[in-house]
Amino acid sequence: MSRVLIVGAGLTGSLCACLLRRELKNKVKIVVWDKARGSGGRMSTSRSPDGSSHSADLGAQYITATPAYSQSHHSFYAELQASGLLQPLLAPIEGLKQREGSVDYVTPRGTASIVKHFLSESEADLCFEHHVTGLYRRGASWEVHRKAGGSEEFDAVVLTMPVPQILQLQGDLTELLSVSQRQQLDGVQYSSRFALALFFSPDVQLQLPWAARYVSDSDCIRYVAHDARKRNADAAGCGPSLVVHTGVPFGLQHLERDKDEVQPIILQELYRLLPALPQPISIKCQKWRYSQVLTAVPGCPGHMTVLAEPLLVCGGDAFSHSNFDGCVESALSVLDVLKGSL
Repeated sequence: MSRVLIVGAGLTGSLCACLLRRELKNKVKIVVWDKARGSGGRMSTSRSPDGSSHSADLGAQYITATPAYSQSHHSFYAELQASGLLQPLLAPIEGLKQREGSVDYVTPRGTASIVKHFLSESEADLCFEHHVTGLYRRGASWEVHRKAGGSEEFDAVVLTMPVPQILQLQGDLTELLSVSQRQQLDGVQYSSRFALALFFSPDVQLQLPWAARYVSDSDCIRYVAHDARKRNADAAGCGPSLVVHTGVPFGLQHLERDKDEVQPIILQELYRLLPALPQPISIKCQKWRYSQVLTAVPGCPGHMTVLAEPLLVCGGDAFSHSNFDGCVESALSVLDVLKGSL
């Protein structure tokens, strides 16, 4: 039985694991490692420390399906809707630019619920706080090293983390990359931003005329959302949560500062925009160094095979485009490579 390691428990990694299980059944041992303490990646859902407030999506906010992808990826959308994980966006979002024929979806249980669904379907061995630092070729397998120490061997490795983190890996990867591949990876660019989740007590009601709003009159804040209302979620008994995303220029300007230093700046601007906003009981700040892909690998191939035997392949939105369907495209592309190798 082949042992396959998927590095990254975000959307692409979870889809790769799920699709591989469905295709190869019990012919493969699937292991997923992530350096974080939970799954989701940039589709992360955070909870308040005491559980009294509604959860908050700090990353992706909603999913937009174009007419073409609604058709080609129909099975994925149908599966998630049938599972109660995806619903049409019904709440008012001020400043949202509607694309003709496209449908916007929200996740009633949070965006991380989609990732967790695919990971559950994959029946993979899921290991958190497993930070990969190096890849070393050992005959017909890969020896994968972790930051905490120790290593394991796998027959195939799939890397789905952001490209700069791939290029930081020690070992044999950089020597195996061709000049063209290295140039393509070096050319990938990401936007950066900060996000805040404000959690309020159950006796608070947010008096806002919208479920979410794109902000056009601030150099700091770009987007604010009353998360439960945006998701059309049942929030009975829970306090509300508010999600705040900064603009990309602000994120770039403050990228190298500690998030604890940046949080007060964002809060000051938030209360300028919403002076009647109550005080939260807790706040979480997230720095998204790799928020969205601005420049993908040319041609959007879906994957990059670094070595065919033993297989080392890279995937993720950097090899397609930075949204739900881009991750689906990449996962399908990686799956084809795995099926041809295992």
